[in-house]
Amino acid sequence: MPPLPFGNRPAAIERLREEADIPALIRALGHGDPGVQAQAAEALGSLGAAAAPPLAAALASRNRDVRIGAIEALGAIGTPDGVDALITACDDRTGEIRWAATIALGSAGDVRAVPVLVRLLADRNRYVRHGAAGALDQLGWEAASPDEWGRYLTATMNWPALERMGRDAIPALEHALIDPDPDVRRDIVDAIARIGDPRGIPAVTRALRDPAEPVRWAAVKAAPACGIAPLHVPRWYAQRPKERKNPIIAGVLNFLLPGMGYFYLGLWWGILIFQLDVSATLWLFAYEGTDVAYGLLFPVYVLLAVHAWQYARGMPDA
Repeated sequence: MPPLPFGNRPAAIERLREEADIPALIRALGHGDPGVQAQAAEALGSLGAAAAPPLAAALASRNRDVRIGAIEALGAIGTPDGVDALITACDDRTGEIRWAATIALGSAGDVRAVPVLVRLLADRNRYVRHGAAGALDQLGWEAASPDEWGRYLTATMNWPALERMGRDAIPALEHALIDPDPDVRRDIVDAIARIGDPRGIPAVTRALRDPAEPVRWAAVKAAPACGIAPLHVPRWYAQRPKERKNPIIAGVLNFLLPGMGYFYLGLWWGILIFQLDVSATLWLFAYEGTDVAYGLLFPVYVLLAVHAWQYARGMPDA
């Protein structure tokens, strides 16, 4: 099939829609222009049930733009087989695909999607959680338990409503600490602190060991509100991931590239030592000869390597 004529983009897409050229429109979903992608998805959605099977097949494409466009069109079509394909897409490894699938399921209006959308309220990706909550709103869903409602409110980041829920909101908040965004995790810990219930102790002790310093600091402030004695906080904080520079790497760098081992350790003046070494090495080789240069430089490099190794070992944990 020849390349698509996208010089006059809206007209080209409209012509393909009038011709019901589904394969060409699916190819257009992978066009480099997001505007063309959106027009193609809209055109495919307008073609109805006939486009659903090839669109479902397009979800196997390795092109993410094609998959997102196919999801958008399937949501507009809303046939049962299309909804089945969208439900399957909710298990995709890519967050954008899962997010798009939740939005499309809300548009499709099929209540069979409710169980998977409720499950996605606990997804580690906040965009997926937010999309699932919006889709459940469109489907007229009502929470079956306080935990489901807590997960819904967490997905929408409705912190005041979560605080009004009190201790029943804490399991959902604790689960949401899987979010990769440290700002979100910090907000979760702050919400647990404002609830101020001992049920939040496991979440706070977990946050005290978080890789991100802002989350740990929020947990330090939240600990007393949840009933953790101040004397116990350092014990949990000490379990955090330690960030230390590798002494061996520092030593090897200082031996091979004198000064760069110090620079690796965050000491800015390491670059000055490196520049000095380059100048000294060039001068010695040029005016004193190879034997003298090696004889003078080798022990200096060894001393620098040992010093960098010892210095790194003595550095405090971050």
